[in-house]
Amino acid sequence: MATYTGIKGQSVQVVSSDPSPLIPGQIWYNSTSNTLKAAVQEAGSPAWTTGGNLNTGRRALAGAGTNTAALAFGGNPNPITGATESYNGTSWTTGGSMGQATYGRGRERLAGAGTNTAALAFGGRNNPVGSYGSCTESYNGSTWTAGGALSNARDSHGGAGTSNTAALAFGGPGNPKMRCTESYNGSTWTAGGAMGTGRYELGGAGTSTSALAFGGYCYDNMSSTESYNGSTWTAGGSLGTARRKISGSGTSNTAALAFGGSTASNASALTCAESYNGTSWTAVGAINTARYAFAGAGTNTAALAFGGEDGATYVADQTESYGAGLATCTKTLTIS
Repeated sequence: MATYTGIKGQSVQVVSSDPSPLIPGQIWYNSTSNTLKAAVQEAGSPAWTTGGNLNTGRRALAGAGTNTAALAFGGNPNPITGATESYNGTSWTTGGSMGQATYGRGRERLAGAGTNTAALAFGGRNNPVGSYGSCTESYNGSTWTAGGALSNARDSHGGAGTSNTAALAFGGPGNPKMRCTESYNGSTWTAGGAMGTGRYELGGAGTSTSALAFGGYCYDNMSSTESYNGSTWTAGGSLGTARRKISGSGTSNTAALAFGGSTASNASALTCAESYNGTSWTAVGAINTARYAFAGAGTNTAALAFGGEDGATYVADQTESYGAGLATCTKTLTIS
């Protein structure tokens, strides 16, 4: 009569060298090293992976939220739109449109802050050659509502904040480039400390009391970084690659991610990404599709990039998610 061992072999395989490829959960005894081993899954190096496409491809849009609960709004798919879409980590779903009846046909080059159910849209413009905008709108997960106007109308500026009642606006165009900062409390914008260097087409991350401004343009592409503590901006470490039309994500001025951008006005899209620790930027995994004038959301370890221009296509609908994937590796088992 056949036995289980005769049919299936030993319960733990004996081998002279570790198996390849590894299968998670696999256990074996290495007779060469006299060790019991297993194949386990652990967090691997962070990388960008492709996600679901936006329903409306667009450039110069804004974003809010996390990489599994994000919001995309505004932008220019030609013509300018007020369309809003919510992301669940896999696909985008259409939400309530921005207040087009009040502000024209939507907005582009605006900034955003908050979450996908408590977002804020501020600044921008409602046509390609229009004047800078000062309007603010608040989103509750389904509907946009008009809020207090910015004191300084602007577009192509930076934004940061955790909700539609705690946001920060900084930078913008002009001659000279804007240095002014404004903080939002849910109804009113209040002047804050001025940036050390005025700029526009910059990246922003963090909160209204712990923000980061990086890159941008001030008569040349910029690599400089400034950190905000709620009242004052302080110079920080420089980006490894100077660029404009950059995007970013992060929870504070000591934990941010910068990605994409351009080295020229309408060309030379970049893929490079850098992570900030409060002092210096370190290169990390590059995004798969070079792009600029796009939106970002999330943290410095779990980010989302969506929309924009890629240098060949006027508008892009691609989404990419950044995070640590799982890697299968070998572990030696011990008895204690």
